[in-house]
Amino acid sequence: MAIIAPSILSADFTKLGKELKDIDDAGAKWVHIDVMDGQFVPNISYGPIIVEACSRATDLLLDVHLMIERPDQMIPAFAKAGADLICVHAEACTHLHRTVQLIKQSKNDKKNPIKAGVALNPGTPLSAIEWVLDSLDFVLIMSVNPGFGGQSFIPSTLEKIRTLDQMIKERNSRAIIQVDGGVAPDTIFDVAKVGTESFVAGSAIFNTPDYTATIQGMLEKINQAKSHGD
Repeated sequence: MAIIAPSILSADFTKLGKELKDIDDAGAKWVHIDVMDGQFVPNISYGPIIVEACSRATDLLLDVHLMIERPDQMIPAFAKAGADLICVHAEACTHLHRTVQLIKQSKNDKKNPIKAGVALNPGTPLSAIEWVLDSLDFVLIMSVNPGFGGQSFIPSTLEKIRTLDQMIKERNSRAIIQVDGGVAPDTIFDVAKVGTESFVAGSAIFNTPDYTATIQGMLEKINQAKSHGD
């Protein structure tokens, strides 16, 4: 089943609770929470307090994307705040396997095990996650350079996603592919066609007047892509 994960980086924080309810009603499955530290990426966003607020406001799964240096130091805090999934960047982890295991050994505020993901920037090869793939629940392919919302999709990412999909199938891995960056109604068909199962979209959803129409339109294009095949 396709997963739409709206990124609250583009939400209206003066009414965050309503925004979460609206995307839930519109058909989203996860809410994507981009955490930026001003070091790994140029911008600073928010910390565990926002995850905790989202946990109280919605039953959507909280998909926490740590775009930060030394993520090991912050994983326990985000787990305690209510994260259901935590994704770290391969580029930020000195001991990636250890970091992935730390996520998987953590439990959130509901005492549920946390799913582990690793993100790869556009210039990072798939070989960076090859030897942890069997431990992962998902791999996040960045289709823009991280740090800013509203960027345009990088077309060469499609071949990277296709190759990752083949790698997952060959390894009989349970990991799914998530894509983040420039995912919008005009790109989502191509992104879905190459094996993506989780789609992060921020401005493409929150900058529209009708979240239901936008999300349902995206899901329809995903279904068309999946039935179309290669």
